[in-house]
Amino acid sequence: VSSTGHLLVTERILDIGQDDASKDATNGYTVAIQAGAILAVLVLYRRRLELLVAGIAGRSPTGRTLLIALAAAFVPAAVIGKALEDPIKSRLLGPWPVVAAWLVGGVVILVFSANRGRFTATVESVEAITARQGAVIGFAQALALWPGVSRSLVTILGGLAVGLTMAAAVEFSFLLGLLTLSAATAYELLTSGGDIVDTFGVATPLLGAVVAAIAAFASVRWMVNWLNRRDLRVFGWYRIGVATVTAALLASGVI
Repeated sequence: VSSTGHLLVTERILDIGQDDASKDATNGYTVAIQAGAILAVLVLYRRRLELLVAGIAGRSPTGRTLLIALAAAFVPAAVIGKALEDPIKSRLLGPWPVVAAWLVGGVVILVFSANRGRFTATVESVEAITARQGAVIGFAQALALWPGVSRSLVTILGGLAVGLTMAAAVEFSFLLGLLTLSAATAYELLTSGGDIVDTFGVATPLLGAVVAAIAAFASVRWMVNWLNRRDLRVFGWYRIGVATVTAALLASGVI
């Protein structure tokens, strides 16, 4: 459902980061607090991380295969994101682009769910994902550079499209998210860390990271359990609903 989209609308409701003086710091803050979400994924998927470390050390062929697939999936969004960083921040970090992405994404989920039977699942474990499949998921992840699209959504759909089971697609999505969000957070802290501290201090970003960790831990566990038993349809209807409400609030001048 897009954390970035929800953050942008929340900033507007709270009147945070709406002026040029605080906008860059606010954008950096919303990325930096994802350190909490990264911590939550580290805890939830610690066994997979041990496998990746073993792969790096040459002690696990399956860990090495998974690592290669994650690297292939990480590169497209990293390269495209760096190349389009300025246009994205100047043109897409706004409420109306988010509303459009929410609406389109909701329709895509409903259409995909209605045609789910056309996709054959042949990969039941993330350890069996090939570099080619990882690259396809990585290009899907690049779509999430448009705020409101949702990185989890496009990577899960990308995984299902290349033959992953729902369980494997969800797990790979979160492992890829760990890599992607870690890189984005590190980059934002290096480039905007000073502005974040000058605008918000130290305690506020730390509190935001703690709350993000708690929320992410609960959300990831809930969503994994949900998707193992049901489909994505509820998220499609949610996106359409929140897009409609937000558009009405924007058009009426309430936010």
